[in-house]
Amino acid sequence: MLKPVLKLPRRYKQLIAVLADYVLLLFAFWSALALRFETLAPDYSVFGWQMLAAPVLAIPIFARLGLYRAVIRFMEDRVVFVVAGGVTLSVVLLAASIALTHTPIFSRGVLGIYWLLAIVYVGATRFLVRSYFLRTERKHDGRKRVAIYGAGHAGTQLLYALKASRDYLPVVFFDDESAIQQTEVGGLRVYAPDCLPEVLASKAVEVVLLTISPEKKAHRAEIINRLEELHCQVKIVPSMAEWVQGQAPEDVIREVEIEDLLGRDTVLPDLTLLSQCITGKVVLVSGAGGSIGSELCRQIVRLQPTRLVLMELSEFALYTIEQELVTLCSRNKFQVEIVALLGSVIHPHRNERIMKNFAVQTVYHAAAYKHVPLVEHNPVEGVRNNAIGTRRMAEAALAVGVETFVLISTDKAVRPTNVMGASKRLAELILQGLSRQGGVTRFCMVRFGNVLGSSGSVVPLFRSQITAGGPITLTHPEITRYFMTIPEAAQLVIQTGSMGEGGEVFVLNMGRPVKIIDLARRMVHLSGYTVRDEANLQGDIAIEIVGLRPGEKLYEELLIGENVEGTAHPLIMRAFEHELPWSLLEEHLSQLDRACQAFDYEKVLEILAFLVHEYSPTQQGDSDLLWRTLAESRRIEDRC
Repeated sequence: MLKPVLKLPRRYKQLIAVLADYVLLLFAFWSALALRFETLAPDYSVFGWQMLAAPVLAIPIFARLGLYRAVIRFMEDRVVFVVAGGVTLSVVLLAASIALTHTPIFSRGVLGIYWLLAIVYVGATRFLVRSYFLRTERKHDGRKRVAIYGAGHAGTQLLYALKASRDYLPVVFFDDESAIQQTEVGGLRVYAPDCLPEVLASKAVEVVLLTISPEKKAHRAEIINRLEELHCQVKIVPSMAEWVQGQAPEDVIREVEIEDLLGRDTVLPDLTLLSQCITGKVVLVSGAGGSIGSELCRQIVRLQPTRLVLMELSEFALYTIEQELVTLCSRNKFQVEIVALLGSVIHPHRNERIMKNFAVQTVYHAAAYKHVPLVEHNPVEGVRNNAIGTRRMAEAALAVGVETFVLISTDKAVRPTNVMGASKRLAELILQGLSRQGGVTRFCMVRFGNVLGSSGSVVPLFRSQITAGGPITLTHPEITRYFMTIPEAAQLVIQTGSMGEGGEVFVLNMGRPVKIIDLARRMVHLSGYTVRDEANLQGDIAIEIVGLRPGEKLYEELLIGENVEGTAHPLIMRAFEHELPWSLLEEHLSQLDRACQAFDYEKVLEILAFLVHEYSPTQQGDSDLLWRTLAESRRIEDRC
């Protein structure tokens, strides 16, 4: 009945509200007279003008207080105070008018009853209309029925926000706090987590929204584990702190990410270690536009160096991170000079001139080709960039007296089965060899596993495949990986650079390794779907095993040997591993450089295998893998 009103222009809606209030105020005054004098037909010859004056005085006051600017569907509870204030002021003016006109036999009780009834009539009708509109929308807009996990302050705020939303309809609360279980919050019943299966089924809940604080990662992961078994869709609502810090996503309610599943509570950084190599210094980041490099730049800028030099091979990536950092500095009034330099790290003279001319004091070398199958099919470019490029950057740093040089390494450098991992292990050996030569530059290496959200990460791939209806493609059912968030990894890299004395390999504590097929299953379940397999032929999303890619390992490792010790930071360990003398390295690196320039594939791989003793391309059981890779690389190069 009232639905067509929603389609009227705003002015017509306001006019309808004014006319309704006029009638309600007349009725309130008549009700006051009837109650006071106990008659349904009061003397209008005496009280008629007061009855007409009551709405005439009240409505302009309502308009002035903004009552008619409020949209009834989204009206807040504080509208009661606006109505009460407007009615009170109008009653005072009406009483003054009656006193000035010396109206006989007028009872002050009438004004008291009218004041109360006017507030009730005008206020209550608005809430009734709002309730009608919202209920009508709920019946016809197809909103998802949701449960809110967490009935505290954040959950209550979310409830009121969702009541006026077009996407979600809150129907029930869950909370771990026994004191508020079996109570009602905002009109919704609060249940204990033990009741999840029955209540979700009886209430036909489609989505569970978590309002658990991001600081309680372990608790959040425990709840997600419990919900995963119920095969319902789970989403997370940012905290108020995330909103204030600008970390909340644009769509407010986000999907469960793998970092929520990992459940590691945040370890607060050591501020001294963070600032030691950065604050007030000139810092250079190579590969500044990459996943790790760009996050390093963001965190470095917040530590306020005097100058940040960005080196990047990709023009678009360099432009993107430069614009982001300039905006960040402007918004936060950071006095940091941003220098963007386009080019490769393999040019020795340019590297030296950059470090000298800009007086670089700290280098974070993140530039690398890291996609295993691509580097496997392009071994010369991979070795040239990852190993030769690292040597030329390190020698330039040594020549100009850079204070600290930090190499971003990878867990794939441990007993590598692919060219990418072997080239990164060779880069580590190069820095260790140069460190033993002496000089003012402190060289150190940081080795860690997969970072979430990096280019080539499996998580966004799985999510897009789930959205498309599957199948999820998995290389092997037993494959496992370590995971860490990009901000966490970058923060630890910065702290590690302050710990090094020279030539150390630092290893980040990545927590427990994750079995990728379990990760895929959990992502399917938490998206509200079921896995289609032999046990469930009617499932929604299938998982398809496609086989290991060239050079891919089933299990990643972080340590070559067992010789490792802790550091002052609980997530950073120091590894002691074998090294090669610089005299041997220098001779073979020169040969390697010449082989790369001549595109001599056999020679490149031969030298790589000689220098990196642990390099075992046959580890997966294929004795011809090295040469099949070589033949594939040649075939691709010939086409080019």
